[in-house]
Amino acid sequence: MSQTPRRIGASLDGIGLLGPGLPDWPSTAAVLRGAQAYGAARTVLPAPQALPPAERRRATAAIKLTLAAGMEALAMAGRRADDLRTVFAASGGDCANCHAICETLASDDRLLSPTRFHNSVHNAASGYWGIATHSMAPSAVLSAPHDGSFAAALLEALTEVALTGDDVLLLVHDTEYPEPLRAVRPIPDNFAVALLLCARAGATSLGRIELDVQTPFTEAAADAVDDPELEALRRAIPAARALGLLQRVATASAGTVVVDHMPGPQRLALSFTPC
Repeated sequence: MSQTPRRIGASLDGIGLLGPGLPDWPSTAAVLRGAQAYGAARTVLPAPQALPPAERRRATAAIKLTLAAGMEALAMAGRRADDLRTVFAASGGDCANCHAICETLASDDRLLSPTRFHNSVHNAASGYWGIATHSMAPSAVLSAPHDGSFAAALLEALTEVALTGDDVLLLVHDTEYPEPLRAVRPIPDNFAVALLLCARAGATSLGRIELDVQTPFTEAAADAVDDPELEALRRAIPAARALGLLQRVATASAGTVVVDHMPGPQRLALSFTPC
């Protein structure tokens, strides 16, 4: 009988990122290294050129975010998407679309547009990714309680790499709610991160992420980032919980990384070893 491995892991071969004042991964890495000052600015959502014109017109913030970050990660690694497993995660899905649906249902005319309806499902970004990339590979879509979606999705992606031997593209995003939902869920802006996790190291590998499956959690505090404005973003946007891990990547620093997980004292403990 084969034994369960004590540690699972994957090579980090590509990164994509889009957020407030963070137009891409190279700019973000420079800020995380302290080589460039952070400049606060609203997230700029690019047009999703990979989509056909009809779908491009219907694309929401969540779709634009994940396509931009995912394509950047693939371009960095020189990879195609059509045969690549994906794991998508978000704490709330498409928040502006949710707001618009609530407004409609609270009005006298409760008829929803078909576009509003099909963009309301939690796997909408995954579906549009499949349209844009022609991928027929398996795709998992999840949401963890409150702010734990990045850690839960990373755990899922590492597990898929270990069990299948396939490479996995992890895409985590969050979008902002308009008022009045913003008052109770104050996500200040749109943010997305994509990590290409591979079973074997490649030419673009930045390092290796590993997890001890027998003791995956810790009560230690989550890793903060050095820049105070980026630390405020990390705490305010659930998908930006990735910044603690990404600071180690940007500075090529080996060690343990603690990431916020579910509500409560337990957090995910990972190790990062740069190439």
